[in-house]
Amino acid sequence: MADTRPTVWVSQPLIDAAIAPLRDRVRLRTTGTVTAWTPAQIAEQLASADGAIITLNERIGAAQVADAAQLQVIANVGVGYNNLDVDALNAAGILASNTPDVLTETTADMGFALLMATARRITESERWLREGKWGQWSFQTMLGADIHGSTLGILGMGRIGQGIARRGAHGFGMKVLYNNRSRLAADTEAALGATYVDLDTLLAQSDHLVTVLPYTPASHHIIDAAALARMKPSATLVNIARGGIVDELALVDALADGRLAAAGLDVYEGEPKVRPELLALRNVVLTPHIGSASLGTRTAMVQLAVDNLLAGLGLSGSPTAMPSAINADAALAARAVLGKKSGKR
Repeated sequence: MADTRPTVWVSQPLIDAAIAPLRDRVRLRTTGTVTAWTPAQIAEQLASADGAIITLNERIGAAQVADAAQLQVIANVGVGYNNLDVDALNAAGILASNTPDVLTETTADMGFALLMATARRITESERWLREGKWGQWSFQTMLGADIHGSTLGILGMGRIGQGIARRGAHGFGMKVLYNNRSRLAADTEAALGATYVDLDTLLAQSDHLVTVLPYTPASHHIIDAAALARMKPSATLVNIARGGIVDELALVDALADGRLAAAGLDVYEGEPKVRPELLALRNVVLTPHIGSASLGTRTAMVQLAVDNLLAGLGLSGSPTAMPSAINADAALAARAVLGKKSGKR
């Protein structure tokens, strides 16, 4: 008897326990080792798939779905989805989803850890120690910046930004300022101990600035040379949003010239490549996009992607019941126009 189950491609090795529930419900095509898929290879994989679970490493646009006539749903494992051309997916009637909420607290932990490491020169001092320089100690060795009682600035006050605000205000007695596309409700501001300010004020008054806003054309290089010039020379900058938020060459210049004390980066414009100018600086803490990298959180992310996939294929409720669909209305409307099947099996 022919196997009529939908075919699902999983683009990278993920968490086996979270993928396991799919094995009896779909024809599963997994990837055994970390793979740098070319655009053409992604198109080839999608051409014979009904659904896909992908990571931020796979960029999918019109060319990748042009021949994917049976593709119903792409479940992205990550909150951000600038690796997806949503307009192209809408036009093809392909549902897309992400994995918000489940990584909020873990990513906020990482953001605050990076802030602390940056302010207190943790990686710089570790390198100094490993290089055998402790014997050169003086009373002014590795003087960093205080965190307690300082001013924390947050650019982007979504769930993760609010998590960082709670840690700063309630854990370290910080004065919290924020800027966001829309102001929070007064009771939420009060609970967080946060004050809304314009961007210029945020830049000028923050001792430690954390960027947590989505990457869009409007936010591209929002932290540029002019923005960095408005910050205190003693300030630190932490980016856990997306690489394109910060103009990295302008940041390198500010750090090298002493116009900014230090920076902590978990995201980069050319991931997985990092600018050699950044690698050469000692006053920057660099981590490899590990904001959500705890076992519990990464498992929950894959589980949510699986739930999205099953719903999008009509194997668990209906496509409109996907837990975190990005484009359900537009994609389903396009399906009706295209006469594309809805995914029920």
